[in-house]
Amino acid sequence: MLDSKIPEGPLAEKWSKHKFNLKLVNPANKRKFTIIVVGTGLAGASAAASLAELGYNVKTFCYQDSPRRAHSIAAQGGINAAKNYQNDGDSVYRLFYDTIKGGDYRAREANVHRLAEVSVNIIDQCVAQGVPFAREYGGLLDNRSFGGAQVSRTFYARGQTGQQLLLGAYSALNRQIHTGKVISYTRHEMLDVVMIDGHAKGVVTRDLKTGEIEAHEGHAVLLCTGGYGNVFFLSTNAMGCNVTAAWRAHKRGAYFANPCYTQIHPTCIPVTGDHQSKLTLMSESLRNDGRVWVPKTVELAEKLRKGQIKASDIKEEERDYFLERKYPSFGNLVPRDVASRNAKMMCDEGRGVGTTGLAVYLDFAEAIQRMGEDTVRAKYGNLFDMYYQITDENPYKQPMRIYPAVHYTMGGLWVDYNLMTSIPGLYALGECNFSDHGANRLGASALMQGLADGYFVIPYTVGDYLTNLGSFAPVDKKHPAFEATRKEVEDKVKKLLSLKGSKTVDDIHKKLGHIMWEYCGMARNENGLKKAKGLIQELRKEFWSDVTVLGDNEELNLSLEKAGRVADFLELGELMVDDALNRSESCGGHFREESATPEGEAKRDDEHFAYVSAWQYNGDNQPETLHKEELVFENVKLTQRSYK
Repeated sequence: MLDSKIPEGPLAEKWSKHKFNLKLVNPANKRKFTIIVVGTGLAGASAAASLAELGYNVKTFCYQDSPRRAHSIAAQGGINAAKNYQNDGDSVYRLFYDTIKGGDYRAREANVHRLAEVSVNIIDQCVAQGVPFAREYGGLLDNRSFGGAQVSRTFYARGQTGQQLLLGAYSALNRQIHTGKVISYTRHEMLDVVMIDGHAKGVVTRDLKTGEIEAHEGHAVLLCTGGYGNVFFLSTNAMGCNVTAAWRAHKRGAYFANPCYTQIHPTCIPVTGDHQSKLTLMSESLRNDGRVWVPKTVELAEKLRKGQIKASDIKEEERDYFLERKYPSFGNLVPRDVASRNAKMMCDEGRGVGTTGLAVYLDFAEAIQRMGEDTVRAKYGNLFDMYYQITDENPYKQPMRIYPAVHYTMGGLWVDYNLMTSIPGLYALGECNFSDHGANRLGASALMQGLADGYFVIPYTVGDYLTNLGSFAPVDKKHPAFEATRKEVEDKVKKLLSLKGSKTVDDIHKKLGHIMWEYCGMARNENGLKKAKGLIQELRKEFWSDVTVLGDNEELNLSLEKAGRVADFLELGELMVDDALNRSESCGGHFREESATPEGEAKRDDEHFAYVSAWQYNGDNQPETLHKEELVFENVKLTQRSYK
């Protein structure tokens, strides 16, 4: 049975009462416990720093050469918090409501309200660390708007918010490394979880420089390893982002929840060809002042695509500002899933721009005329520079071209209210878990969740588990489970290195990405999903029979690293398809073509699908078992989402 451990009582009191009821570890006893933290992004770095500050011994692992290279640095636009500095009607409850609604009513009320509550503390924490948030003329912290909200609650540091927040968490982590409370293992990739008597007691890692496969022990394991968007090959994620840590935990018994919930971000630089290995995000903050449009007629769009005319040649009355037209209340700041589907719709109608026709315009001409170029440059300058460097087009003089791309994954390891997975002692934080965003994440909420989990949730909840262990004794490294798990990882590495076929790992990964984007991307239908399942099964056979993995284990071997990650993506991809097939409704980022309103919006089926899908692994090539956590809504009314 899935026990979410949601506390009793009124929504606004659940977290404060729960904190009081959690068992505490005496300060003198904290130094007797060791906690493993895998991943050093915002969730991992903040958790490791906080736990070490409390007195626990912490080991951190990351596959980068420094903890500060985590992908959290790529988040651009900002971080939400219900401070109401703008005095525009924001509150903890409004942030809670916007997040529940933005996720299309597929998230837990209790988790989301807790997130909204602690959001106000995150900003204070980060300011104290020296994060250089933008400020108004009088010195107060500035805010801007993001999609899915009608208030300005997003704190930002130009277009570098993720990087600045990570530097704050990284500095706190570095302080603890210096004191000796944290031991940092860089260039180490986690490849398995060590289980003893059903509890997580350690991890097995591979040293990416030497190839050494080693086991590490701890009283609890925290996975803070991000999302699985790279299953699509092309995404806004860094190329190294992967699902391996979470997937290997899944194969040890951790349920995987809502894998089909993928966020397609509407404002990315369009694909230019097969040569690309990743896509570049243009921050959602640009939609504060940029206006999204396409030509009103297919004929004008064709002339644009052929280079016969320029965007500036199209008169105002010949432009369709389709988001402003369809959603007057929210305009260009509708949630990401709504904006993405509408951009695709325009391109499907033949009104897309750019040489491929798979793009729409994001135009700043009106903003520059209204505010002046210097003001626009101060707000968005580094984003405009990045766009110019990639496209060789000047966004101050002509509109940006944007198109949706895979960005964030709302699914992840199932966790209870304490952030513990279905494996006792194994926790998942940040994007690695499924818990706070439902079927669609609102912009600027990823940084909020990662830091909430690391700074303000896990320091309380992990202690409750540790007190119940009944012993302060170090985990026995001589237990046979450590060597057995290490040997299993070693055997899998040898199996991968024995593959000497004709295809590269990237060949297989690109094929998988094409299947996922085509049949399990912005829109899904039953026939396409069934076809995708068969294609993925064939592709997995091709991987294990005809891929080639170069080099040896005892060296820096990128081919081997990729092979292990793609092998896991191939298995995850099939589960994503199974989950999308099971959920024959549309909600948020999961859009089933068979389930749409007459206006083309997502049509939920609350009677049959108001639950979290939690999948249990049953062995290689075996169907997974679906467990359902029913979602109960006591504080919000389930209604059809409307941003009109």
